[in-house]
Amino acid sequence: MNDFKTVVMTPQIYRYVRTQAGRPTEVQEKLIARTAELGDSAEMQIPHEQAVLLSLLVKLTGAQTVVEVGTYTGYSTLAFAQALPPHGKVITCDVSAEWTAIAEEAWQAAGVRERIDLRIGSAAETLAALPGEPVVDLVFIDADKAGYAHYWDLLVPRVRQGGLLLADNTLYYGEAADEQPTGNAAAIDAFNRFVLADERVESVLVPIADGLTVARKK
Repeated sequence: MNDFKTVVMTPQIYRYVRTQAGRPTEVQEKLIARTAELGDSAEMQIPHEQAVLLSLLVKLTGAQTVVEVGTYTGYSTLAFAQALPPHGKVITCDVSAEWTAIAEEAWQAAGVRERIDLRIGSAAETLAALPGEPVVDLVFIDADKAGYAHYWDLLVPRVRQGGLLLADNTLYYGEAADEQPTGNAAAIDAFNRFVLADERVESVLVPIADGLTVARKK
C-alpha cells in the first residue's frame, strides 16, 4: 500500500485553498498591504489561511490566555485577539518597536487593542517573567529559530493540561528535511526532533504554509 498521500501545492491549488479560508477583513487587507511595503521581511507575515486556522484553534480550545513569541507586524496577534472572548488576553513579545508600531495601528483599527499586552524586549526574559503556574491556554512560537527549544522549555510548564503549543516554520522551506540541513534549517530540524521526543506533549507537524507544529500538553 502506498502511504504517500499528499497534494503538490501548485499556484492554482493554492489559490483554491486561500479561497476556502474566506476573504480577509478590511483591517487585515490593509495590514497585508502595509507589511508588503517593508520588502523582504514581509515573508515573516503568516498567510491568511494560517491566521484563520489560529483563530479556529483559539475558539475550539476555549482559550482565554495566549502567549505569542514573535509579533512582527501583528497579523497572527490580530487573529488571536479577534477570536478571544472580550476578557481574553494575548501576551505578545518582540524586539522591534518599528514593526510592532504597524501592528498596533491595525489592532486599534480592529477594536481589539485592549486584548493585547505587547512586551518589547528579550523573549526569553519576557517568558521567564511570566507566572510559573500553568495558566496559559495556547502559545505560538514564531521568532528566531535557534531559540525555539529554549522558548518551548520556558512555556510548557506554564501551559495548562490540554493546552496547545504551536510552532511556526517547522518545515523551513522544506530544508529541515534535508539530509544535512544547515543554518536555520538545522536549528528547526533539531527542534523538531526535540519536540518529537518531549514526553510532556503529543504533537504533529501540519504542512500548512511553512509548516506548523501543533502539540497538546498531556
